[in-house]
Amino acid sequence: MSQTTPNLAKLILIDLLTVGRVPLIILVLIFASAMGVVLTTHDTRQAVSRLDRVQSERLRLDNEWRNLIIEETALAEHSRVQDIAQNQLDMKRPDADKEVVINIK
Repeated sequence: MSQTTPNLAKLILIDLLTVGRVPLIILVLIFASAMGVVLTTHDTRQAVSRLDRVQSERLRLDNEWRNLIIEETALAEHSRVQDIAQNQLDMKRPDADKEVVINIK
């Protein structure tokens, strides 16, 4: 007595087509829902990856901004500007009798 193994996929397909349309519609809806979950998960992972890259770039730019502020503060120091004006540009403070005050009304 040899028994043949039934083709499971064939039996399921025959059941779905003979029982009615409701199980077939439910199967299609389940498949569509599963694909939606897969696509949403994929999109979410890509968005998280982009967020990580953007936050890293923001941190790098914040550090660069702080360094530039420190450099600007150091270069704009009054004593440094006065020293450059006197030594490199040969500038002098004008005498009191050569100063002219202009009043704007």
